[in-house]
Amino acid sequence: MTALIRPEGQTSDDFRFSRRALGGLFFAGYASAALARDAQPVTTRADGLTLADVSYRAPDGFDLPAYVARPDGEGPFPVVIVVSEIFGVHEYIRDVCRRLAQAGYAAIAPAFFVRVADPAPLDDMQQIQAIVAAAGYEQVMGDVAATLDWASQQLWANSDRVGITGFCWGGKVVWQAAARFAAIDAGVAWYGRLAPPDSATPDQRAAGAPWPVDLADDLKAQVIGLYGGLDRGIPLSSVEAMRLALARAEADGDEITVYPGAPHGFHADYRASYTPAAAADGWQRLLALFEARLKA
Repeated sequence: MTALIRPEGQTSDDFRFSRRALGGLFFAGYASAALARDAQPVTTRADGLTLADVSYRAPDGFDLPAYVARPDGEGPFPVVIVVSEIFGVHEYIRDVCRRLAQAGYAAIAPAFFVRVADPAPLDDMQQIQAIVAAAGYEQVMGDVAATLDWASQQLWANSDRVGITGFCWGGKVVWQAAARFAAIDAGVAWYGRLAPPDSATPDQRAAGAPWPVDLADDLKAQVIGLYGGLDRGIPLSSVEAMRLALARAEADGDEITVYPGAPHGFHADYRASYTPAAAADGWQRLLALFEARLKA
């Protein structure tokens, strides 16, 4: 079996799985295109939490769905926006929200891709990539803005303390959002692409802009990046380029950690790429940053 290793996805040949072989996990809501045959994903308890599927109006008039997990009670709780991988808001992303809620945060995961279709139940990677490609920079930033606005209207949300975290495709969005919105206080980017690949065409470079490596001077929040040393989709040269950009910008507290033995998707506990030690260390770094920036 081949695991997803590049943040913008793979070809369909990399994901020839049998839904029958995957058993109950497929029906439990995990992304079928990347689910490992022997996956044992983390399951976070929901007791003490309030969970909800909500929607709110985006700038283009679309009613944007989102999943919310927060502690029971009135709050107000610091807010964390959770940005998905290319597979959308499936069970792994929902569980990440519950983990954050158990840590005392109101986690909100917008469904950025569903204007076209929900990629979670799909097996065809070309179809998934087309859905993801339709979510351009301005649409995504508009959806983040709508999420910030909606959170500011909730009595249980402390919208003066906002973090953002994202995985794969969502990791790139973390860098972009932290450069755009002063309302964001901290970000954790998990293996998001930092620069266009050397093989990218001019159109591909333009379509992916702005690239995080060009945004270091614009960051309005402390961001930490978590990357795998064995990531075949994000070369270490681009990680080092981002480090240099942050150093030149004299960014306060922004840093990148590379886990030498970890591939792309090392936090995704439903995939073959899951690397428990790197995932656990990265999660502790996330909690430490959010504790310092969102709860102090």
